[in-house]
Amino acid sequence: MPKHYNVLFLCTGNSARSIMAEALLNHRGKGRVTAYSAGSHPSGQPRPEALRQIESAGMATAGLRSKSWDEFAAPGAPQLDFVFTVCDNAAREECPYWPGQPMTAHWGIADPAAVTGTEEEIARAFRDAFVVLDRRIGLFLSLPLATLDQLAIKREVDNIGRA
Repeated sequence: MPKHYNVLFLCTGNSARSIMAEALLNHRGKGRVTAYSAGSHPSGQPRPEALRQIESAGMATAGLRSKSWDEFAAPGAPQLDFVFTVCDNAAREECPYWPGQPMTAHWGIADPAAVTGTEEEIARAFRDAFVVLDRRIGLFLSLPLATLDQLAIKREVDNIGRA
């Protein structure tokens, strides 16, 4: 039976990119992967634009919430296999200790929440971020994780962040 992997996506506010990544990976990786998201300074709720983007892709938004990364460093938290930062701020911050020494990588994605302009321009920014995340998650799921050694996995996961 293939190994099941736990993946945590981090961003400072845990309101847009990390929330979309959590929804995407849980949808696409059913049975093989469980995705979570968190932030160093969570905003308290997901951005409505992120939730609309997830829903427009036919995915559920139930249970998605903005939460602190402290939840995943506490006793009883899921043991993580991978931790991906999806914003530059989170990549520069000192992360908590993650039990089990998960593999980490930075998948920088432009912040759609920082875009100003018309409603259409903002929606496009969220759609663009979603598409990039979807492509990277597809690449991640295509990796033969069970047959690669740790160094090869690290190299491939880092390369996905450049895709």
